[in-house]
Amino acid sequence: MSVVLFRVDERLIHGQVVVGWARKLRPRRIVVVDDALAEDELEQSIYRTGIPEGIDADFWSEREAVRALPAVLKSSERVFVLTADLATMAHLTLEVEGIQEVNVGCLHHGDGRRVLPYVRLDEGDERLIDEMSDRGVRVVARDVPSSAPTQLGAQARG
Repeated sequence: MSVVLFRVDERLIHGQVVVGWARKLRPRRIVVVDDALAEDELEQSIYRTGIPEGIDADFWSEREAVRALPAVLKSSERVFVLTADLATMAHLTLEVEGIQEVNVGCLHHGDGRRVLPYVRLDEGDERLIDEMSDRGVRVVARDVPSSAPTQLGAQARG
C-alpha cells in the first residue's frame, strides 16, 4: 500500500503533520479531502506554505477522492490522506476498498466530547468509529509518531 497514513485532524496541514509524521514516514504527496477546501484556491495556497519542499499537495472533494484513491492505493507513491472530520473519513472507508487503519490525530472541544487530551469524541463520532471498525478498519488515536496508539471504538471500550 502506498498510502502511509490516513489521518483525521481538524487542523489538516500543520506542525505535527509536516514535522512529526512527514519526517518519519516521508510522503511524496499529501492529499486533503475536504469539499469546501477543494473549491478554495486561496486557502489551498495558505496550506501549501506549510508543506516542506519535495512534498506535493492535492485538495480533493470526497467525490474526487472516492474516484482517485483506489489508484493511489495501488501506486508506489508514498501519500498521506487527511480529512478534517470523522464523517469524511468514514465515508472514504465505506467507498474505497483497502483502507486498513485510520489515525485520529486531533479533534477538539465540543459539547459531550471526551476521550484523550487531543481527541474529543461525541456519540456520533463513536458511532462512526464503530462503523469503520465493523468494516475491519483499525481506528487509533495517536497525535505524534513517538506516542503509542490508543485503540478507539467498541472493541477498545470492551
